[in-house]
Amino acid sequence: MLTILGFAMIATFLVLIMLKKMSPIAALVLIPALFCVFVGKGAELGDYVIDGVTGLAPTAAMLMFAIVYFGVMIDVGLFDPVVRGILKFCKADPLRIVVGTAVLAAIVSLDGDGSTTFMITVSAMYPLYKRLKMSLVVMTGVAAMANGVMNTLPWGGPTARAATALKLDASDIFVPMIPALAMGLLFVFALAYVLGRRERKRLGVLTLDEVLVEEKETETVLVGAGSGTAASGTSASGTSATRTGGPGTGGSSAGTGTGAALPAEEPEDDAAFRVLDPERATLRPKLYWFNALLTVALLTAMIMEWLPIPVLFLLGAALALTVNFPHMPDQKARIAAHAENVLNVSGMVFAAAVFTGVLNGTGMVDHMAKWVVGNIPDGMGPHMALVTGVLSIPFTYFMSNDGFYFGILPVLAEAGHAHGVSSVEIARASLIGQPLHMSSPLVPAVYVLVGMAKVEFGDHTRFVVKWAALTSLVVLGAGLLFGIV
Repeated sequence: MLTILGFAMIATFLVLIMLKKMSPIAALVLIPALFCVFVGKGAELGDYVIDGVTGLAPTAAMLMFAIVYFGVMIDVGLFDPVVRGILKFCKADPLRIVVGTAVLAAIVSLDGDGSTTFMITVSAMYPLYKRLKMSLVVMTGVAAMANGVMNTLPWGGPTARAATALKLDASDIFVPMIPALAMGLLFVFALAYVLGRRERKRLGVLTLDEVLVEEKETETVLVGAGSGTAASGTSASGTSATRTGGPGTGGSSAGTGTGAALPAEEPEDDAAFRVLDPERATLRPKLYWFNALLTVALLTAMIMEWLPIPVLFLLGAALALTVNFPHMPDQKARIAAHAENVLNVSGMVFAAAVFTGVLNGTGMVDHMAKWVVGNIPDGMGPHMALVTGVLSIPFTYFMSNDGFYFGILPVLAEAGHAHGVSSVEIARASLIGQPLHMSSPLVPAVYVLVGMAKVEFGDHTRFVVKWAALTSLVVLGAGLLFGIV
């Protein structure tokens, strides 16, 4: 019964948010509370919620102060050169913009933290998507998939969990998986190219002079003001823009206006790539290298695990505010500017704590896992690595990494041992599902992504699930082809 109720609870949640019948926060709270009553453990709901909140409180604290920290870094201009570089590559071509999103997300993912990756990627790319009226779910989907592949880095979380759960060396798990993961990343880039061509066909290619924007527009400081009303796939109106078909656009004008195309050989003007207001009052050019070194030190400390990540971001946010904005009114203004993002993300995390608390507390997760493992045919025993890879795709989507790697993976490994399959093969296969996992409703970082991009979680889910699952299957196929799993 618990198995059926567990799957029913997850299915109900996904259907309601994808159909936009409930907001994610309401669904994360009310649906598990209702199913907790169905299970007959309504009296214990409080304990389950407290346990869930206690487990996710450090994550919520990390996200709160990480948003403040990176918001301040954006305000003071730390990422302006990155934005200009990306935009110079992307120009006004939707194809280049989507590919640039995937490349940027993959590079930033080297720090091992999904929230950081999404904050930087969205901050750099969102204004361009909005001005060109590109689909924002394309941005969130591509960023999530690129980060999902890179999340398998030894310091990213899943590999370390698999190594700990099965008492293995993380390098023995990760290093042989590099060719398969590289194929997965290449597939993401190829998919970004295809999606970019689709956007180019739909919108055409803007001329460079049309990217010139009103520098004082409130949307220019993306995170700072929390402004903008763009929904998924649409944007607030800005300047009128002409879209020219051009080679490979596959279409004609999709906008309005009469701007003439700029010759391809004309030198690029840096002014055309000012997405963040170059004259905003929060800029601190004299403190640029201090902020850069502080960020490098923070990320280094995070990778080396010198202190817990929440503590690092708490200290980093306090130091960044104090040095860049020594006057109290300025500090309060910066905190207030980022309060909306902080509240949205932290609220979502604590709501997710209700969902995970009920899943774990009622025993639904355990029963679901045992049911799945118990229904594996005996004939599949010698192929338990393949089975693990396939199961990791839905399992890491429907539950936390902790639940999968510490609860289910040891059971799968024991089943593999009985048929001569080594633990290290099972551990490598367990990484297959990570491209989809990063869009799971139980991953706090995904709410940073959709929140900052102003995309409905249901829209993001509908778009990304099929592509992320396909990316996982590509990694699995590459692993089988290279004899890794």
